[in-house]
Amino acid sequence: MNATFFALAFIAAANPKLLAIDLLLIENRRPQPMFASLVAAGIATGVAVGIIILLVIPAHQYHSEKKASAGLDLALGVLLLLVGGLVMAGVLAHVWARRPRSAKPAGKKRRFGADWAQRALRESHLGVAFLVGFVCGLPGAAYLAALHNLTVGKFSTGYEVVAVILFMIIAFLLIIIPWVLLLVWPTGTASLLRRAMAWVTGHAMALIAWVCLLLGVFLTISGLVRLITA
Repeated sequence: MNATFFALAFIAAANPKLLAIDLLLIENRRPQPMFASLVAAGIATGVAVGIIILLVIPAHQYHSEKKASAGLDLALGVLLLLVGGLVMAGVLAHVWARRPRSAKPAGKKRRFGADWAQRALRESHLGVAFLVGFVCGLPGAAYLAALHNLTVGKFSTGYEVVAVILFMIIAFLLIIIPWVLLLVWPTGTASLLRRAMAWVTGHAMALIAWVCLLLGVFLTISGLVRLITA
């Protein structure tokens, strides 16, 4: 595990949708079992998929992938710098605002799906919590990049398993922290989460820009150094 691995883990954790899930679970009649079910299913799914992916990659490919990994970090870093700069300058927001909109009245259909999800998470159905956790635990781009980072490190199987578990715990921090807060501070957790969600929503573009720029700088420098020293 290195700085890139942990940076990718915290990128995976920076998911505002998890805050929305927190708000729905806190309003549930049995929030503790729902939180436990969702976290258990999500982490178990991510760990299982991660270990399977790591076991599938042949060991003899580790050395040959080191230079490719450095090149990938450099390319991803430059791309993130570009995206962060465009977001900071407001270009992407302008393009998004001018995108062609569909004339089909699909709002009711989308609203029905959103209402169903909200009702399902507010009810005490542990199966729904397991399903949502399973979906949240499926690998994203950051997780796959972190797994690739592990494969080029030539670590032992036990080390990789610990790393995968740690990644998933970090990725679910926006669920785990509110769950712990609910245990120690049940009266004020809901209002705190609402304020946090409002702040994140109001500063979403700035947060995206800074995350892209900071990670882009890190990956670009890391990729250059590894290519030079390879």
